[in-house]
Amino acid sequence: MDAEELAARWRERLESWAIPEEILAKAPVDPWGHSPERFGARTDRALADRDDGPTMTRLAEALPDRGTLLDVGSGAGASSLPLRERIGHLYAVDPSAAMLEGLTLRADKLGVPVTTVHGRWPDVSDRVPTADVAVAAHVVYNVPDLAAFLRALDARTRGRVVLELPHRHPMSWMTPLWQHFHGIDRPVRPIAEDCVALAAALGFAVRVEEREAPLERFDTLEELAANACRRACLDPSRVDEVAATAAELGMWPLPRDRWVTIWWD
Repeated sequence: MDAEELAARWRERLESWAIPEEILAKAPVDPWGHSPERFGARTDRALADRDDGPTMTRLAEALPDRGTLLDVGSGAGASSLPLRERIGHLYAVDPSAAMLEGLTLRADKLGVPVTTVHGRWPDVSDRVPTADVAVAAHVVYNVPDLAAFLRALDARTRGRVVLELPHRHPMSWMTPLWQHFHGIDRPVRPIAEDCVALAAALGFAVRVEEREAPLERFDTLEELAANACRRACLDPSRVDEVAATAAELGMWPLPRDRWVTIWWD
């Protein structure tokens, strides 16, 4: 298939993850929301113990000393700030103002010059200059128009583009709970190979590495259950029930994800 067909298939598969309206209407909180505190804790852990996996390695070897780094979907900076000793200027793009605030506070403490851009990529791509290297980590499963996203990322990068994503959709782990509590099955695709195929069809000289995720998704069964209540549109008062169900279904401890690093120069 050509890039247009692959892009359409990516969009269709991603849209199949939409939560049915009758379930979404009863959600006590936004099931797709992200916690700035959780992202901040992940960044602090990355700063304290830098991960030397393929994503950080490919970024570090391509980023010139005091070079410019573009971090799209930056969160609190877990995939960029660990390179603080090499960064001359960081451009961070994220749709969450709270995430960007957390990144700015950490960058200032580390002495990393940073410019934040609040908005969605590629809508705000004209607000950042061309960078030496770009990273977009754990973002693409939130991007329906992936072809436009990747093209804009490449256009704003003079050197290497690096993507990191789990092999499967990040909500795949919840499939047994969706079946148990709502009687519905969740999709299987898209997966990382679909992103690789599209990037290659767009003409990028894609290279790929895969590994086991360096972090557990949750530290405790209780943390898993609280997250599952939100994601599955269940009232937080059911957290003990969800924890017991997850244990009965053999979901604890969760197997670690497989993370995929995709890059091109």
